[in-house]
Amino acid sequence: MVSALKNVVSEMTMLSDAKVRGVKPRDKAYKLTDSHRLYLLVTPGGSKLWKWNYAYDGKQKTMAFGSYPVVTLAEARTKRDEGRAMLLDGKDPAIQKKLRIEANFEMARNTFELVAREWYETVKAQWARVHAEDVLRSLERDAFPFIGDLPVSQLTPPKVLEVLQAIEQRGAIESARRLRQRISSVFVFAIAKGIAEKDSAEKLAAVLKPLRKGRQPAITDLKALKKMIGEAEQDYARPITRLALRLLALTAVRPSELRGALWEEFHDLNGGEPLWRIPASRMKGDLDRKEEIGGDHLVPLAPQSIDVLRVLWPLTGGGGLVFPGNRHGHRPMSENAIGYLLNRAGYHGRHVPHGFRAAFSTIMNEWAERHGKKHDRKVIDLMLAHVPTGKVEGAYNRAAYLERRRELAVTWADLLTKGLPSLELLVDLPAKELMKESRRKRLPQVPADFRFPDLAT
Repeated sequence: MVSALKNVVSEMTMLSDAKVRGVKPRDKAYKLTDSHRLYLLVTPGGSKLWKWNYAYDGKQKTMAFGSYPVVTLAEARTKRDEGRAMLLDGKDPAIQKKLRIEANFEMARNTFELVAREWYETVKAQWARVHAEDVLRSLERDAFPFIGDLPVSQLTPPKVLEVLQAIEQRGAIESARRLRQRISSVFVFAIAKGIAEKDSAEKLAAVLKPLRKGRQPAITDLKALKKMIGEAEQDYARPITRLALRLLALTAVRPSELRGALWEEFHDLNGGEPLWRIPASRMKGDLDRKEEIGGDHLVPLAPQSIDVLRVLWPLTGGGGLVFPGNRHGHRPMSENAIGYLLNRAGYHGRHVPHGFRAAFSTIMNEWAERHGKKHDRKVIDLMLAHVPTGKVEGAYNRAAYLERRRELAVTWADLLTKGLPSLELLVDLPAKELMKESRRKRLPQVPADFRFPDLAT
């Protein structure tokens, strides 16, 4: 008999729930024995403790299964039977219990946020900086506050779906689908590390709201497009957001390329051939495209685009980003800022920020057709950073037709801005509805003789 039980009184009767429930404490501890060496130890203080004796590797050992009534008789017998099964497999039940406890602690430590940040640090080198920042920001905004502190191995598909549907409810269908892909990548990373067994986001694409097939919503009639721009620019918004909308319409670059624009990417702003050189690393495409030598996208700037940058300079010229966020000046503006502005103006489902590319392509190709300039089709495709069919991506001359591209950029800007409000008016409009008594501070005005500093230094 174990020394700790040397003075224990033994009763060799099979147990029942009624008997366990009715036992009373005595002056000395005693035990009530069940089958296969399971017993209930009753202490003088009235505690009822489940114990199990077993032999392993020639040594007598005892395991504690908890106290009654927290652990019932049936549960104690189940624990005993599980221990006996381990013995048959040559395992020590006490050691297995310690391993399970440690595994539970480890599981609790491997939260979704911790694993996601480790995954991000592992893979971010393959992305352009702006894209990498978008990935992390989407996780920090839409995932971590809701599932970040949960163990990644315990996240279920319904819980992940709850996060994604919350994004859908605000109208960001594409954002929900992108986040699902990112969460799925975190699960794959966790599986590879042995801290998760399944990807709880893998099958959720089938139950998310579908994206609109074909082109994204776009207004491709010039008159209607100008009306939309004018109405959106009159709505409440930060001046930077209004100016971003105007420059996006003028240049027809991708919204992500605009949001990540750096002042150092603009050249000869005071000269006769102003140019926006978007680095290949920030362009859409795979890693080979982003590392392509000579793969920068060249955007000739019309005078109207220079005017936008001139008005922007007092607002953001002191930093690196042309369009910084409202709260964090070192981060690009929100990916939803321009889209929300269009939605507030009543164009939800009719025109999205990416739609300016379709508008430019449609209107300018029709213009080229009317003016007998069929050759301009390939120039317009190049202005949109499209590689013509049959061309090899890495071998394509991205600086081709630069002079003609500049001419078309001016033509497009003249067509688009005729009749639109002045940029000075856009800057002076309020960012939100004001009280009649409000004395809003006017933003700095740009002098007529303003010249950009040398951005290359």
